[in-house]
Amino acid sequence: MAKIIAVIDIGSNSARMAIFEKTSHFGFHLLYETKSKVRISESSYQNNGFLQEIPMQRALHALSDFLFIAKTHKARKILCVATSALRDAPNKAHFLSLARKIGLNIKIIDGDKEAYFGALAALNLLPYQEGITIDIGGGSTECALIQNNKIIDKISLNLGTIRLKELFLDKGDLKGAKEFVLSHLKTMPSHFKHERIFGIGGTARALSKSIQKQTCYPLDTLHAFEYDFNMYQDFFKTLYTSNPKDLPKLNIKEDRIDSIQGGALIFHLALQTFNAKCVVTSGVGVREGVFLHDLLRHSNGAFPTNFNPSLRSIKDRFINNPYKSKTTKMLLSKLIHSLDNESLKPFYKHTLIAAELCDIGISLNFYEKNHHGSYFVFNALNYALTHKERLLIATLIRYNGKKIPQNLEYKELLPQLEILCILNFLLSLSDILSYHKNPKQLEFSCIDSGFETTINLANLSYTLKEKLNKLPIPPLFKLNIC
Repeated sequence: MAKIIAVIDIGSNSARMAIFEKTSHFGFHLLYETKSKVRISESSYQNNGFLQEIPMQRALHALSDFLFIAKTHKARKILCVATSALRDAPNKAHFLSLARKIGLNIKIIDGDKEAYFGALAALNLLPYQEGITIDIGGGSTECALIQNNKIIDKISLNLGTIRLKELFLDKGDLKGAKEFVLSHLKTMPSHFKHERIFGIGGTARALSKSIQKQTCYPLDTLHAFEYDFNMYQDFFKTLYTSNPKDLPKLNIKEDRIDSIQGGALIFHLALQTFNAKCVVTSGVGVREGVFLHDLLRHSNGAFPTNFNPSLRSIKDRFINNPYKSKTTKMLLSKLIHSLDNESLKPFYKHTLIAAELCDIGISLNFYEKNHHGSYFVFNALNYALTHKERLLIATLIRYNGKKIPQNLEYKELLPQLEILCILNFLLSLSDILSYHKNPKQLEFSCIDSGFETTINLANLSYTLKEKLNKLPIPPLFKLNIC
């Protein structure tokens, strides 16, 4: 597989490109992303699906620019797919020939394949392995049912934001739009029911951004953002029944105003059909799915068990001392197991990630390694983890070797302060002991008296003892250094 791959997705509303760099066998990260609102399907639904000349020329200009950008990033492979607008167009062959003249080979994918790519991205890059994906585009809506870590079924419906806009909403026919949506949803297989929905695409992201602003959500990140569907059903209804001029007051950006009403209508009615309770926002979709299909073509479309591609990519790029990273993780694992504390077990996996990454800030500046490391982690460790998990890892790295303050930022998204202080203490202790001359021979003796837990350590060097004596120790814990 080429080290750098560009993936272009030509939708009814926008053409988008993502460029990925592979850092190791399965590790990768996003190098660049761009989009152009070419709206290739403009006026096509009023003309029996035929693509019109001006929208086609807009798309070709944007695609030509995409190719230039891909070359500047030294992409060795360019994968381009097109969805609803082209597969429905009687004159699609004409557009494909024009694209070949600018050096681009476009693969038109059917609805099932489009649903599969979105589901493949959600399954591998979101923190849950069960649910229903919904990806509302300009011309169609794709859904996939995921169970037991597998894509069970897929469906594509001729429901899209631009299709609804041109056929109904531009004429003020909201009732007709509702009936049209419901008639298509009735064709949905009865087993498409699940409490958790993965919202893919521009409509789902726009709705989540608006909800984040309404609730003053403390984190500025969208991928894996979750909310309760029932709490926002009235809001969705308000969106598609309001005057478009009022949409900015509902935190809808200008570039979404002409498509969000149809999108919100489809989203609302579809999620009611699914019996949804929780929505998980996906920042990934068809482009990531196309990339992963290529990356995982010899692995049955899945990463190895417990593998996180963004963790691998961070380690590939920023860990300067892999031995130290592995040693800190090993010692922390031994410490947690020796304590046998049930309250720590839910956070075990993520505390180990913090141990592996606690030195990545050195890549930028040793003296501010905790601060930079915390920022690195929260913004780069973005796949297959919830916001709370990412924040926990970043917070432990931020306060490694330091006392966690009482007025901690984002406290509502973190474990109880008592648990957080214990995890921080264990990480800090492991980080210091990773400089032991024979760390694998270190043994921990943990004694729980019922009132206090004592950790006994022996055969330590002078400098290690110095560092441990300065270590903040949480209440009900004692460090006995022999």
